Amino acid sequence: MKITDVSRCTMEVIEVEEFLRNPPPGFTVEAGYRFVKSDPENCCVFIDDFELSRGGKVVFQHSQGKKITVRNLGDYTRFRKSLTSKKIYILVSACESKPSSTDGKAPKNIKVLQQYVVSIDGRNPLIKWEIERGLDRTISSVAGESYRVDIDLCDALRGWAGESFCLLGNREKVTPVWKDTCFTLKYYSDALFDFPHWLGFSKRHFKISYHGRCDLSKNQ
Repeated sequence: MKITDVSRCTMEVIEVEEFLRNPPPGFTVEAGYRFVKSDPENCCVFIDDFELSRGGKVVFQHSQGKKITVRNLGDYTRFRKSLTSKKIYILVSACESKPSSTDGKAPKNIKVLQQYVVSIDGRNPLIKWEIERGLDRTISSVAGESYRVDIDLCDALRGWAGESFCLLGNREKVTPVWKDTCFTLKYYSDALFDFPHWLGFSKRHFKISYHGRCDLSKNQ
């Protein structure tokens, strides 16, 4: 299976080098792959500046970064509307899977096999529902204080790739472990005594699982 054989309507997974050589609609690449412009009217980009494996820093002009801060209800409402009315883009890493160390801890340094730009269509009714449900549950659980919520695409990515997806590791094919699959919303309220947030009790997490891969197979 080629990684570029993707569903064009719901979820796309594109090798970062391919993305820079042949940017999808809504993107243009300048300065020898170093500067990426996107259409903010149709794209939500949550990608930090990063270095290519062959060297060189890549900057996405209209990216909000992987951690987005909002400080009032108006900003939150606009952010939420953007998520559910545009395509969402993040940068993920497919890493070599290694066994845990003898002390039971996961290894700190995991080899990155390939990086991909992943997009999901927030306008898709099922994805929109998952986003709105996750945000609603977050708000209802924090009672007005500041909070942070990680929005995780790992389940959608795993479902999209399937069990047979492999990459070449150390001289053999391996099933990769997906990393950097979240982007984070940080909401800071004006509460005077924001103890739950200060103590780290206001961290939330929800996953997006729908990927639409079966939609493509049905139409072929």
